[in-house]
Amino acid sequence: MFFQIDPDSGVAIYDQIARQVKYAIAKNTLRAGELVPSVRELAVKLAVNPNTVARAYRDLQNDKVLEALRGEGLRVSQEAAAHCRLARQTNMEARVQRVVIEALQSGFVKDEFIGLVESAWQSLARSKTIEKQSIPETP
Repeated sequence: MFFQIDPDSGVAIYDQIARQVKYAIAKNTLRAGELVPSVRELAVKLAVNPNTVARAYRDLQNDKVLEALRGEGLRVSQEAAAHCRLARQTNMEARVQRVVIEALQSGFVKDEFIGLVESAWQSLARSKTIEKQSIPETP
């Protein structure tokens, strides 16, 4: 599983981890029943404090996205996919609204703005490295 952490984004690292787990589940990269990396393993891989990963995992457990398996670790719960798709939708709607507000305030017309979105979508959708690109986070 691939994580991209941006310590300068203004979003807490534990929240970035939790969000990316949810996105991986919504995208079916992680499926119900699959184990997530251990706290220690992910902390080493991301070069973050293990408490940060533990907080993200605790939040995901509270949201019923992850569940503990005694002696094995944490796995994706059966109901996680629906929850994560809804969370992804809600997050994207909020982010798109902020961008549309900025576009309207700066004087863009709808066709001009839609053209920018379509152009970005086409160029990024063709990119072979999209999975490795950092997603700009917003608080």
